[in-house]
Amino acid sequence: MLPVTLHLSAGQEADVSHAAELLGAVPAGAEVKAVIADKGYDSKAVVEMVQAMGAQAVIPTLSTRKEQREVDKDLYRERNLAERFWRRIKDFRRVATRYEKTDRNFLAFVHLACLMILLL
Repeated sequence: MLPVTLHLSAGQEADVSHAAELLGAVPAGAEVKAVIADKGYDSKAVVEMVQAMGAQAVIPTLSTRKEQREVDKDLYRERNLAERFWRRIKDFRRVATRYEKTDRNFLAFVHLACLMILLL
C-alpha cells in the first residue's frame, strides 16, 4: 500500500494545517470509505471535510476535548499500514538522513523511494 499523495512541510508545522491540501489531492471520483489519521489531525474542520467527501473519519479525539468522538477501533488498526510504509521508506538512507539540500530534490527522492517499494 502506498500513499495517495505526499506533501512536504516544515518540521515545526502542525499536521492538521495541511489536512485540507491532502484531502483535496484525492482524485475526483475516487471512492473513499474512510480517512484514517492520528490525533494530530483531530479538528472539527477536518472531520467535516471528511464527512463532506462521504467518508468516515477515523481520527481519535484529543483527550482535552469536551466532546469525545467514537472511533472504530478495528478500522483504526489499519493505520499501521502507514506506519509500516514510513518504516520501509526510511530504509533508503537518503530519506532517513535527509541528504538532499533542497525540498524539491528531497521530495523527488521520496517519490522515487515510493516507486522502488512499489516495484519490490
